[in-house]
Amino acid sequence: MTIFVGTRAAGLEAMQAFEDRMGLRYEQGRNYDNGPGRHTDVSLLSPYIRRRLITEREVVAAALKAHGPKAASKFVEEVIWRGYYKGWLERRPQIWRSYIAGRDADYAALKRDRRLRRDIELAETGQTGLDYFDSWARELVDTGYLHNHARMWFASIWIFTLKLPWRLGADFFYRHLLDGDAAANTLNWRWAAGLHTRGKPYPAQRDNIETFTGGRFKPAKGELADVVRGLEASEPDGLPPVQPLRDIAPAKPNVRTAILITDEDCCVEDFDLSTFDVRAVASLTASALRSPRSVSDAVSEFEDQAVQDAGARLNFKTQRLQANDPSVLADWASTAKADQIFTPYISYGPLRDWLNAATPILSARGITLCEQRRDWDTAIWPHATAGFFKVKKQIPRILDQMMGNVLV
Repeated sequence: MTIFVGTRAAGLEAMQAFEDRMGLRYEQGRNYDNGPGRHTDVSLLSPYIRRRLITEREVVAAALKAHGPKAASKFVEEVIWRGYYKGWLERRPQIWRSYIAGRDADYAALKRDRRLRRDIELAETGQTGLDYFDSWARELVDTGYLHNHARMWFASIWIFTLKLPWRLGADFFYRHLLDGDAAANTLNWRWAAGLHTRGKPYPAQRDNIETFTGGRFKPAKGELADVVRGLEASEPDGLPPVQPLRDIAPAKPNVRTAILITDEDCCVEDFDLSTFDVRAVASLTASALRSPRSVSDAVSEFEDQAVQDAGARLNFKTQRLQANDPSVLADWASTAKADQIFTPYISYGPLRDWLNAATPILSARGITLCEQRRDWDTAIWPHATAGFFKVKKQIPRILDQMMGNVLV
């Protein structure tokens, strides 16, 4: 069974090992869930890409170099999906706030409803009696990973067959997925529920499950709900309007600077740090912010490995911080006599919420939080305002802009 190690070296090794399967083999086999330890036709790179221990550009460059644009097109498209989801949530941050408010309301209701607590426990521990669903629940908890097709089946069954609150299912995933990402996780569950692509819920169908698990699972006829409509009635006002991208404060050269490493981007060395008067470097662990419930040890350990590895590559003594009281950031920067904190861009999610709480404390002490977006995000996010098709049409232009030297 695959063991994920949270270092850049491990990510590069995994990427190189999968390079020869990034072409037609991926396109033909990517939808098959072969079970734990047998996910050979999908890359298993998502925990590394999620934290940018390896970057999207590096992975796409490897695919294009090995297979060319045509054969690698499906693999490249799936990598770009991640950027689309992050950009979509950046353009509609109200959806993240709605998710948090709804999740907390669902947990409050859970405390009052004994039957719901029982049903949630049975689902999370793989004791529903649906062998396929229970197997996926156990695989997720045991390995921190679930095949993407299984994730969609699981979400659909949770929502429509078991009739459980979708946000509690999303929270279950977020607590256990090593590649758990606020945008991808929230929007995939919304998609299954018929909220992302309005009125088009994702149905878990018996023939589809049997086919794409290679016959490992054969749901009984009538066992799965017939999904005819989604949950769009729960959001009668529809999607909120698209917002401009959030303004960020750029870091200034020749200023006393503290560098903050988070698991949002663990390749800080990609950014030009040479103009900063670096006074301190810290790695921040923040996985506990994902949920009001306990986050899995595997997720916390992988995050800790990732940010520590990122700090070691900067060749600077790195202090370890935890995202508890937001004043910890100001205390650290003040002790270092820093006037600004530099960190790669933090997109919407629990860490962004925590930093929003920390920013007024920093400002009161004369410290500026400075961020920088990657060119990869800048190329994709302006197009991430509707469905993926709008981004898909731009893929040739995005690749030409970002990968021109690879395509020559």
